[in-house]
Amino acid sequence: MHYTGTIWRPPYEAASLLVEVTAGCTHNKCKFCTLYNDLPFKFRMSPMEDIECDLQEVKKTIKGWNSGRIERVFLTGANPFVLSYDKLSEIAELIHQYLPSVKSIGSFARITDVTPKSDRELTRLRELGYDGLTIGIETGDDEALRFMNKGYTSADIIEQCGRLDAADIHYSFFYLVSISGAGRGEMGAKLTADICNQIHPELIGANMLTIYPESELFAEIRRGSWREEGELEKYKEIRTLIENLQIPTIFAAMGASNAYQFHGQLPKDKSKLLSFLDEIIGNVSEEELQRYRKSVHHL
Repeated sequence: MHYTGTIWRPPYEAASLLVEVTAGCTHNKCKFCTLYNDLPFKFRMSPMEDIECDLQEVKKTIKGWNSGRIERVFLTGANPFVLSYDKLSEIAELIHQYLPSVKSIGSFARITDVTPKSDRELTRLRELGYDGLTIGIETGDDEALRFMNKGYTSADIIEQCGRLDAADIHYSFFYLVSISGAGRGEMGAKLTADICNQIHPELIGANMLTIYPESELFAEIRRGSWREEGELEKYKEIRTLIENLQIPTIFAAMGASNAYQFHGQLPKDKSKLLSFLDEIIGNVSEEELQRYRKSVHHL
């Protein structure tokens, strides 16, 4: 199999077949991000020959499995959904040719990856199996989105995810706790809830901002132009987000950036999740949480 650098996937894609179709990120300008610093290039698409070779290898390998069936493929890279409709169609056709048991194809995506595709193309991609995208919206706070160089606004999130809804392409969000900065987290959480309440994310995954020295954000902090939330403030921010969400969705904090991992179904488990967060806020010290944050040497 052809893999380049560190391979990232959401926790809930653990059972999916990982196929590399891109490496790196087309944007690569977010001030907090260091995920693709180990690559000698910004972004590249895998040669179609490599993708086909990997699918052939998988087809040969699964013959020895009891079931011999793979039902979901997750395309790796920071945002494979940026590829053109024609390229994504060609990849889907190869997947179905070699792995006919596959029912769905997912990937990471940026909001801006949806924009250039027509409504008809999105519908056709859904018919080809594209479903279950993971989108790192990070926040609905426009000031934070601008400062962090995300490259889109909260209005773009609503518009493009509305188009995904219309095409019946399901999606999940990553929310980055503390992206709004010290003293602004709960406000950012309310703005994010306002956006999410207008669309239909199947899951909202919270990740705690962890700042590394090689990031541009670290330099901003040293210049005094941005301050990070305290660890307890981050948990108050998550609590505010959950409290203000009015849609049916799964809320999860499952990645390594979270000292305490939890998940639940909203609205059914809202009270349980809020009580769990109240226990942390009321009984865990800032110092203990800071020790955990400092121990996260790599996401």
